[in-house]
Amino acid sequence: MHFKPAEFKRRRKELMRRIGKQSIAIVAAAPEKIRNRDADYAYRPDSDFYYLTGFAEPEAIAVFVPGRKEGQFIIFCREKNPEMETWTGRRVGVKAAPKTLEADEAWPIDKADELIPQLLQDRHQVFVSFGNDQDFDTRMIKWINGVRRLSRSGVHAPQHLISLESVLHEMRLIKSPAESKVMHKAARISAEAHCRAMQTCKPNLFEYEVEAELLHVFRKHGCETAYNSIVGGGDNACILHYVENSDALHDGDLLLIDAGAELNFYASDITRTFPVNGRFSPEQRQLYQLVLDANYAAIKEVRPGNHWNKPHETAVRVLTKGLVKLKLLKGKIETLIEKQAYRKFYMHRTGHWLGMDVHDVGEYRINGKWRKLEPGMVLTVEPGLYIAHGTKGVHKKWWGIGIRIEDDVLVTKKGNQVLTEDVPKEVDEIEALMAR
Repeated sequence: MHFKPAEFKRRRKELMRRIGKQSIAIVAAAPEKIRNRDADYAYRPDSDFYYLTGFAEPEAIAVFVPGRKEGQFIIFCREKNPEMETWTGRRVGVKAAPKTLEADEAWPIDKADELIPQLLQDRHQVFVSFGNDQDFDTRMIKWINGVRRLSRSGVHAPQHLISLESVLHEMRLIKSPAESKVMHKAARISAEAHCRAMQTCKPNLFEYEVEAELLHVFRKHGCETAYNSIVGGGDNACILHYVENSDALHDGDLLLIDAGAELNFYASDITRTFPVNGRFSPEQRQLYQLVLDANYAAIKEVRPGNHWNKPHETAVRVLTKGLVKLKLLKGKIETLIEKQAYRKFYMHRTGHWLGMDVHDVGEYRINGKWRKLEPGMVLTVEPGLYIAHGTKGVHKKWWGIGIRIEDDVLVTKKGNQVLTEDVPKEVDEIEALMAR
């Protein structure tokens, strides 16, 4: 599922409208990363760069110059090279780039040091991202200083460097219908993977064997993993970012899986928790139902006009009440919430933005206040409870239980849409699926 060129063109047009005709924006492709000695990690383009260009090659720079008569979108990229392409894969090339990317101009990447300073001339401000690539940061400063040295010739250098993120990331926060469609498909693929994992799971398998089932479904649909999958059985589920996935699964334990597919560079992010042997114990069922109640209650608060923190506040209240009922906490609800007593068992927040990055871009506060939810935003809702072995003041029957239930939720005009609804989360549904 690929975006049409018009989607990228719309984004570029909006970016240039926001920065204004006296500005210029420069975005570099992500550098390739060495994995070990003579092998690179699989290349993944920088999200900002791809968002604006649809171009997934390294060694490229995109320049946006609003109002420039000769052309407003200029791409610098690698030239065609049959010998290198035999070794490392096909390139779009400079000649085909204007048509392929709908760029106004394309130049060899080797010309960037010569031509970008010319594009910077007489522009009042530069929108650029610093801190992602030290080599690019150094080149950017060199370009600007080069323009400054021409001041006696009547050339004006940019006077302001402005974070590109302040504009671009606010654009990325609101998903278009095309983006929402891709994210929904990524979520459906991830749901299929989680269902396969539930049906495959049984005692004495290893965590990595279940992880392999997830990867099978992801790759079958042409997806990558959006992040390192968490497949944690028993006490491992109480390690929030457990990724070793190396232990055997034991009869009577729960298995927590936090895994999502990335489709066309858009992420999904799902967590489900289920019994290794297919049946919840009484204690597991009680804690699971409490987390599920918090999940449902938090999702209900995802709607336009509610502030970002409302789902978290709701989940905390449901969990705190339930923990008191189960005698895992003692005291008055309001006092326990105020003192954050729940953090003994629930130490993370209830969600984050989701998009091209798993922990996607966009501010959570505006002028010091939680921002209001708007249609087009996508966030996760992921309450949990974690009681590791040896937790002080807790009866042994609760030890070794880690539970998280995470869904991806799109804010709509009238409320929300749960993108991950295809993977079961009710106790009876899970047990029925695992019994097949």
